[in-house]
Amino acid sequence: MRARALLVFLIAILLAGGTGLLVRSWLAQRPAQVEIAPREVPAPPQKSILVARTAIARGQILKAEDLAWQPWPEAGIDSMYIQAGPRPLEAFAGWVARDSIGKSDPITEAKIFAPGSRGFLAAVLRPGMRAISVPVTAISGISGFVFPGDEVDILITQTLPMGTGNGGSTIQHKASETVLSDVRVIAIDQKLDNKGSEAVLAHTATLEVTPKQSEIIAVATEMGKLSLSLRSLTGSENKEITGNSSDFLEAGTHTMDSDVSRLLPKPVSEDGVDAVTILRGKGKPG
Repeated sequence: MRARALLVFLIAILLAGGTGLLVRSWLAQRPAQVEIAPREVPAPPQKSILVARTAIARGQILKAEDLAWQPWPEAGIDSMYIQAGPRPLEAFAGWVARDSIGKSDPITEAKIFAPGSRGFLAAVLRPGMRAISVPVTAISGISGFVFPGDEVDILITQTLPMGTGNGGSTIQHKASETVLSDVRVIAIDQKLDNKGSEAVLAHTATLEVTPKQSEIIAVATEMGKLSLSLRSLTGSENKEITGNSSDFLEAGTHTMDSDVSRLLPKPVSEDGVDAVTILRGKGKPG
């Protein structure tokens, strides 16, 4: 009986000793395993720079959708790159590309001209074209929503003498006429308010025209009030006017005040004879 108890005691001591050795060995190996485990290397800091969202041609007037902010490794950022900051993409709308820029290529201020800067008009004007400025108002400038790169028609509203009335007084009529079509706007002193996103009304719009068209605009400015009519981006439904006077007479349209209001008499009938419009009221029955 004593021998059996002694044997159990010895076995217990051996088990305790073996367990202690295993625990000590595991604790000794744990730091080594921690050191061998790979460490996570933090990603290098990145900033965003201005790039071309699509390919940009030389002389192209930039729009916000042509540009994008793209993350860029800080170590690879050149001092000439335009970095993201207080200026939004809309701040570069109306700038013009000095040279062609490939898709996703970084944009530097040396590659683009700001409106009003030296060389801007020389870069944006196509060969043989001229630049001319016209005054615009809240109404004539489509409430401030004409931007560089848009195409417009130019209308003139003027007063026309249409014969002599009773007592020798001159009869005058108002008329509006489209004098130019498909004219590209290349600059306008308008921008978006970054805080309120409200359009700031412009005072002048600079247009790209042919030499003949510049003469027409100069005369039209003295004749009456000019208005801009914004054209759709999907294409032109009328033929393009090239600058000959006959083209404007054929392609341009006009509206007389008598076409707008039936209360006004027609100035001249179709056969060239002065026309008289008689307005009769309905008499009372009985």
